[in-house]
Amino acid sequence: MLPIIDVESSEAPREIDQACRRFGFFAIRNHGVSEALRTDLLASAIAFFGRSKADKELVSLERGGAAWRGWFPLGGELTSGVPDLKEGYYFGRELPVDDRPMHGPNIWPAEPASLRPLVTEWMRTMEPLAQRVLSMMAEGLGLSPEFFRNDLTADPTPLFRMFRYPPHPPDGADRWGVAEHSDYGLLTLLAHDGTAGLQVKVGDDWIDAPNDPELIICNLGDMLDRLTAGRYRSTPHRARNSYSSEDRYSLPFFLDPGWDAVIDPAQVENDLDDGWVAPFDADRRWDRANLREFTGTYGDWLTAKVSKVFPQLADAVIDGGTNSTP
Repeated sequence: MLPIIDVESSEAPREIDQACRRFGFFAIRNHGVSEALRTDLLASAIAFFGRSKADKELVSLERGGAAWRGWFPLGGELTSGVPDLKEGYYFGRELPVDDRPMHGPNIWPAEPASLRPLVTEWMRTMEPLAQRVLSMMAEGLGLSPEFFRNDLTADPTPLFRMFRYPPHPPDGADRWGVAEHSDYGLLTLLAHDGTAGLQVKVGDDWIDAPNDPELIICNLGDMLDRLTAGRYRSTPHRARNSYSSEDRYSLPFFLDPGWDAVIDPAQVENDLDDGWVAPFDADRRWDRANLREFTGTYGDWLTAKVSKVFPQLADAVIDGGTNSTP
């Protein structure tokens, strides 16, 4: 079972450190996020996904362009080249038009009118919570609590998604709502509607994540794995709505490094002397990526990753010349 950690406890940094080293996943309680805000946002998400395809196409990812903001239909996102059985909507920090991919304004539907203020408030709430959890991770590593905030997340890349997973088809034993993957950045905070479906790979076993909607699930991204030379793991996970005859809704928020940040393991290695030897585990990763050998900025990493899950959009807005990577 994944650990459930009270973030108000004085033991939270130590417990988070243990969870990051063993699981790469944990759940938090007493996090201070309003239940009313979560339920209102879920209701607004349900209302949006329930609208006609024509309405949703008005805010499609294609219309969002290189900012990579907007709606995609069921099967519109790929994991390892296979369409996922989910529908989604991408958001990010509200920014002016920018030459960089994944930067720019969000694209909002006319209805439900509640979606824009609720998403904005949700992102405004989740970012400081993510910074707080990262500060406890830093303490667990024996670093300054301000380690992340002073550098990698001084000007972070915050991203937010809404996903709808319909009931899984009975003939889809080899398909997933989202197949095995790891997240790309530092930290993911996941809220949801209480419907089970998320699974985490611990060793060679898949275990179910807690489905209490009052908990927030936390998991680590590839750049935190790289930064800590594998002490903290970006654990594979997957989701499938196999337990319910109703739709499953999830609300993942990602706090990622700054776009131009270079994630250097020496930033941590220089302050730790624990005899740790970084594992060579590319052969065991779902994407066979070698996190130890990656060079470049976080923007480089993220653009390459997102381009694989939306290849046609990448061809149109990046390779097609309407935008360029850094």
